[in-house]
Amino acid sequence: MRLTRFTDVALRVLMRLAVVENEDPPTTREVAATMQVPYTHTAKVVAKLQHLGLIEARRGRGGGLSLTGAGRAASIGGLVRELEGPGDVVECEGATPCPLRSACRLRGALRKAEDAFYASLDPITVTELVTSPTGPLLIGISSGRPAAD
Repeated sequence: MRLTRFTDVALRVLMRLAVVENEDPPTTREVAATMQVPYTHTAKVVAKLQHLGLIEARRGRGGGLSLTGAGRAASIGGLVRELEGPGDVVECEGATPCPLRSACRLRGALRKAEDAFYASLDPITVTELVTSPTGPLLIGISSGRPAAD
């Protein structure tokens, strides 16, 4: 299974915000630069994450992005399901339906693999993703300084 770029960016934005503690909240533009993602794409991701209640975005002086409690505790499996949306790993019923669809065992095997993929991500939270060594690396990247060992 391959995640969309949108989901990848969303997870990286959440991870970046999870390490913000004793600094001013970063702006969408700053997060985009840190994650090396186009600003417009990051802005769309931020809007979705805000709609889901995972981040807060404040405008103006003292504004910026911050992770909510729900964002910190969010299950990675649940987030990926939400961001990727429903759908099969392979398309059996599309514009040109697969001639094997009535007796194919591949679709069931892939569904089982997808379920296992999500089950392995379900117990992992955003906070857990930024434990060492990832958190210090994110802090170093965002500050422009090398991470402390």
